[in-house]
This record gives sequence, C-alpha cells and structure tokens, in this order.
Amino acid sequence: MLRLAALDGQVSDWLTTFGPYVFYAIVWGLVFAGTGLFIGAFIPFITGDSLLFAAGILSARNDSVNIWALAIGVGIAAFLGDQLGFVLGRHYGRPYLDRRRGAWVRSSVARAEKFYDELGWWAVVVARFIPWGRVLVPPVAGIARMNYMRFLAANVVGALAWGVLLTVTGYFAASIPAVKSAAYLIGGAFILSAIIAGVVSWRRNRSAG
Repeated sequence: MLRLAALDGQVSDWLTTFGPYVFYAIVWGLVFAGTGLFIGAFIPFITGDSLLFAAGILSARNDSVNIWALAIGVGIAAFLGDQLGFVLGRHYGRPYLDRRRGAWVRSSVARAEKFYDELGWWAVVVARFIPWGRVLVPPVAGIARMNYMRFLAANVVGALAWGVLLTVTGYFAASIPAVKSAAYLIGGAFILSAIIAGVVSWRRNRSAG
C-alpha cells in the first residue's frame, strides 16, 4: 500500500507537469518497456500492477484523463511489449543457443520446447500477473519456438486481462475499494488453472512413460 501511495503521487506529478497527452505516453511507454525492453526486470514496481492501479485511480479523479483511452492504450502497449520480447527470443536468443554444443544447453532447450508445446498458452497469460514472469516468459517462448499463433492468442488474452482490466479496476477502485480485490481473484483464477493444467500434463507424461 505504501508503494502504491508513493507511485500515486509520482503519477499525479506526471499529469500536473506534462499534461494528459504526455501522461498517456509515459504510462504506455513504461508498460511497453517493462517487457519489450526488459526494464521490468530492474524496476518491476514502476512498470507493473501498481502503475496500472495508480493511473486508473488518477483517471477517476481527474477529468482530463479518459479511462478508456488510457486502458486501451495500456492493453496495446502490453501486447506490443510481449510481441517484441517473443521476436527477440526467437531471432536472437535461439540462434545463440543453437550454436552452443553443450548437452545441458540442448537438454534445457528441449525441455522448454516441450513445456511450451503443452502449457505455453497458459504460461504466457499467467505471466502477466507475475513481475518477473512478464519479463522472462515472452523471450523464452520465442527461444522455445512456441507456435506463433498460440503465442499471439495468449498475448491478446493476457494484455486484456492484465493491462486493460487492472487499469479499469483502478478507476473503479477509487470509489469502490473492494473492486481492487476482483482483479487479483481473476489473476488467481488464471494461475490456479495453469497449475491444474500442469498437474494433468505431468500425470499424463508419467503414465505414458
């Protein structure tokens, strides 16, 4: 709560100092950079959930910020950030690993490919709600050569469930604090579903072996 309050003040300063249009650009840019440029690995607090909540809350208090323009822009920025991470992993990370001849590297890549074949869709969606997951999962999915259309579909769902939903939740939480908990319930549902899917896949693989 203290971190959210501090960021709330920082976000308010952005709006006061730069105006609504630059404010939009700052929020969208941070969301994109959080995954697409891996900045979220170093400052997850200012590129993640707290930023979206704070921006949404501010839009409820200030008529110059349109919540739907803000939320849709966040969703697009989140989508593009993951897309860039995936492309970087596939076109740069994978060729680098393919040049490594070590048995451990090859075994690790094979396990990653198997994981993303079986559970990659859920992993991409769930990772949105996990600070380090947002940063690492897209490029690793690219390295593992996850099917592009599956990644694309998961990226769209994740961008909507995390980016748009949490921003809008912040907006309504300004007047209805209990609304804030709903976003975490939805995120928990995604994570629980992924765990269940993982257990089922593990049991199937064990039975097949």
